[in-house]
Amino acid sequence: MTTASARRPVARRRGAMPRAARGAPETRRTTVAVAWDSPVTSYYLIGGSALVLLLLGLVMVLSSSSVMSLQSSGTPFTTFLNQARFALLALPLAWIVSRLPVPWIRRLAWPGIALATAMQALVFVPGLQVGAGGNAGWVVIAGQNFQPAEFGKLGLAVWLGAVLAAKGRLLRHWYHVLFPAILVATTILAMVLYTKDLGTALVIILLVAGALWVAGVPLSIFTVAAMAVAAAAAFLVVSSDNRRQRVAMLFGLGEQDPMGLGLQSRRALEGLGTGGLSGVGLGESRAKWLWLPEAHNDFIFAIIGEELGLLGSLLVLTLITTLAVGMTRVVHRHPDRFVKITTAAIGTWIIGQALINVGVVISVLPVIGLPFPLVSAGGSALITTMIALGIVLAFARTEPGAAQALAARRSSLRDSLAVIAPRRRARHD
Repeated sequence: MTTASARRPVARRRGAMPRAARGAPETRRTTVAVAWDSPVTSYYLIGGSALVLLLLGLVMVLSSSSVMSLQSSGTPFTTFLNQARFALLALPLAWIVSRLPVPWIRRLAWPGIALATAMQALVFVPGLQVGAGGNAGWVVIAGQNFQPAEFGKLGLAVWLGAVLAAKGRLLRHWYHVLFPAILVATTILAMVLYTKDLGTALVIILLVAGALWVAGVPLSIFTVAAMAVAAAAAFLVVSSDNRRQRVAMLFGLGEQDPMGLGLQSRRALEGLGTGGLSGVGLGESRAKWLWLPEAHNDFIFAIIGEELGLLGSLLVLTLITTLAVGMTRVVHRHPDRFVKITTAAIGTWIIGQALINVGVVISVLPVIGLPFPLVSAGGSALITTMIALGIVLAFARTEPGAAQALAARRSSLRDSLAVIAPRRRARHD
């Protein structure tokens, strides 16, 4: 009897272990599900991934531009300090915008598009327009150059959200899509094409397409517009010898000159291939030694692949994917149509531009001169992208239940600090 009684508790304990083991995965799944359904998940996904991309970009700009800066100015920090200055300006701007109420952002739509159009029109003013590499999309005022098209993307995204949200079901008719949304977008697009900036023009088209799609424009109208854009793009390609040759090289046609138009693509692939799994080490790139043109800008992803390897490249792509997931959540979860459409426009702009940049570096797309958002050097692009993300963060803060959840977390943090502070004072006394 003693032996039997001693065995019974053991049997019960042994029987309890499988139930606990079966319950653990279910508990983990429940925890993940609760975190995913949290109203502040979108806010943290967007803000966290954007901040990490910004910090990673500053490090990579320092690494990729050091040799070029040393040659041009005698110090390896010139381009990095310039980028850091723009980052210090963009961060508080994004924080301020992220605290604005949604109705205020909507009221800024018309002044914003008017200002963006006026800034873009500066490229027609003699003496202000400057260019590089066949792109004349920069303007210099008081010794400071900037790219008006970057502000055009920001203004157009918010304005399309306001206009298309106001039209609602009227968008089933083609003339309500055409006036004024497509008309204004085409005007800005035409001014960008005047500067021969085909890359930015492509991003603007993606931005408009994302806004129209989420706004609920009928598929028939969307298809006709897509066909018109494809025809216009084909015309722009065949009308330029440079563009035609780049597209031909992409498909292995025409004259393959590895030291001509194919120089950047070939050397970018060489840099990516050199990195291997973990890279040659931060700051150890060989391609940045004046071997790869625009290493700190359009081709910075090649330097990331060389110095940080496949793991570093996958980290960047994971952060971009996280950013895309966060913005997609805002589109699906927010009840305001203005928020949905504006977020879609901003999302297709930033994510689309990042994917195009990667496609160019890995030679899937022809070289069209687009920087990697938040990572590449460039003040205008950094400021406008951070402000755009600040707008999306403002939207994420107003998801159903998000404001209350954020307030509760701030209150918990204050309570924790209040508990810690008296203990520290007591120890000091």
